[in-house]
Amino acid sequence: MAYPIIDSSTVKMEKVMDHLKEELATIRTGMANASMLNRVEVEYYGSPTPLNQIAGISVQEGRILVIKPYDPSSLKAIEKGLNAADLGMAPQNDGAVIRLTVPQLTGDTRKELAKKVSKIAEECKVQIRNIRRDANQAIKKDKEMDEDTQKDAENEVQKLTDKYTKDIDAASKKKQDEVLKV
Repeated sequence: MAYPIIDSSTVKMEKVMDHLKEELATIRTGMANASMLNRVEVEYYGSPTPLNQIAGISVQEGRILVIKPYDPSSLKAIEKGLNAADLGMAPQNDGAVIRLTVPQLTGDTRKELAKKVSKIAEECKVQIRNIRRDANQAIKKDKEMDEDTQKDAENEVQKLTDKYTKDIDAASKKKQDEVLKV
């Protein structure tokens, strides 16, 4: 039956949505958010380690990220990792914690970030369409299905594609509104 194909397509499309949410969380909106540092990796005892595993990250006054390492000896490595991540913010090390001040976004920066959001959303839509294509090919190759069942299955896959494309558009629009809001 077509149901396993549709079920696996649904799971794959959900993974694309999860990826989209992770990507959008890393885009700054003028307010400090600990998830902005999700992709930052620090060289810790010879291996790259995600920052959130070796330090506590908190937000102060809505615009300052405070990074407190669990191991004080890793402070320099964290600072080096933050500089290498090219976040557009200069880390300020006071010997105990590192502070990152999230700068106000200019109009041009907001537009660039909105374009980045659109690009990420478009990449996710392409992934969704690729999943649809693969599912439709699998349906056509299934010799046990008659033509009517194949058409029904293809319609189901199209409905899934439309639903997830609409969800991507909604998430993208919401993030763009956040970025463009002054």
